[in-house]
Amino acid sequence: MTVMGAGASGVAAADLLERRGARVTLSEARPEAPAAEPLRARGVALELGGHVPETFTLADLIVLSPGVPPGHPLVGAARRRGVPVIGEIELAYRWLRGRVIAITGTKGKSTTTALTGRMLGAAGFHVLVGGNIGTPLSAQVAESTPATLHVVEASSFQLEQTDTFRPWMAVMLNFSPDHLDRHLDVGEYGAAKARIFANQDERDWAIVNADDPGVLQLARRARARRRLFSRAGGIDEGTVIENGWIVSRGNGATVPLVPIEAIHLLGPHLVIDVMAAATVGALAGAAPSAMTAAVDAFPGLEHALELVAEIDGVRFVNDSKATNVEAARRAIESFDRGLAVIVGGRYKGGDFRALREPLRARANAVVAIGEARDRVRAALEGAVAVREASTLDEAIALAHALAKPAGVVLLAPACSSFDMFASYAERGRAFKAAVARLKARVPGGSASGGS
Repeated sequence: MTVMGAGASGVAAADLLERRGARVTLSEARPEAPAAEPLRARGVALELGGHVPETFTLADLIVLSPGVPPGHPLVGAARRRGVPVIGEIELAYRWLRGRVIAITGTKGKSTTTALTGRMLGAAGFHVLVGGNIGTPLSAQVAESTPATLHVVEASSFQLEQTDTFRPWMAVMLNFSPDHLDRHLDVGEYGAAKARIFANQDERDWAIVNADDPGVLQLARRARARRRLFSRAGGIDEGTVIENGWIVSRGNGATVPLVPIEAIHLLGPHLVIDVMAAATVGALAGAAPSAMTAAVDAFPGLEHALELVAEIDGVRFVNDSKATNVEAARRAIESFDRGLAVIVGGRYKGGDFRALREPLRARANAVVAIGEARDRVRAALEGAVAVREASTLDEAIALAHALAKPAGVVLLAPACSSFDMFASYAERGRAFKAAVARLKARVPGGSASGGS
């Protein structure tokens, strides 16, 4: 069997297959894969520095890491030879003993997944959290029991190669164009997301955002029982906000779940993530007190509207996870005024012009960085002052000056990080390190957030 891609998911898949008795080749384009080296001693063949065609066309099964596009020529050649091709979460699912709660959406997956895991854990369930966040699903198989709840962040890259994957609960938070550097168009991206519902039946739950027309459209063919959540509140049954509480409406009764005052996340749109997590918790049988305790203790995730520091009255906020236009828009709309927003990176689709009105109402300026600088300037100039910087340190210093006297420097790139950094996480850490260097140079700078 062949696993393509030696990232965390690929290594976990190869490890799982070997432990289940398969003869495995792990094929990687990069010349080195340090995380995979321990597998060599267990008999896994490591094919590094390129892919051998026969490794694919003669395989019994190919497992793709999420970062490998399914349209890769060697994958296509194998398919034409009749070789089955699946993704890593599909492989893992076939051996799981517990039930799966899968969470997808264009924005907010990681926060919702982490918080759902905390809620269910606080309620006493045996919970394993992973997928696109943290531990690959293949690495959870050994711990899976019939009582386990696997809370899985599922990206479009993972879902598009599923076959039998069937979550007990499938959550879709929102939908907007993204990853158009990978998917052919928005329709293909949406079809990949909709696969989260494909194998569910009337015993399962489809948990969907009633305020998002795109989500409702993608969920329209779901056979599972539907449970809605709505921040706007225009539903008779489902999860809504009422009298300062997230509540569950249904069967003529209203059950309080979590008080709004327990939410300490920066950004009002993150309330939606808490509502989705609370909907899962309520359906699973978690007590409201356990869910509230989990929310109250949840500081948010690194790189997701993370308050980093305050310098000279200016706050610095790291939202490096805002890798698409919709996520950047939501980040911008989390603040009232005085913004200096750092935008740019490697363009991966979307229309920067959607940021014009939110910026016009709130921002002093935009600082454009990375490969997309010219595109950012062309889209936003006229709505807001646009400056450019060649490095993140330069961008932060410039944004600091532009946000004075009491504004916010917001990293909301609306782009991937791959022109300057290896990942959004590396970009976020670089932002925080640069802010720390600036703080050290400016008298009176004070730290205000964690790392």
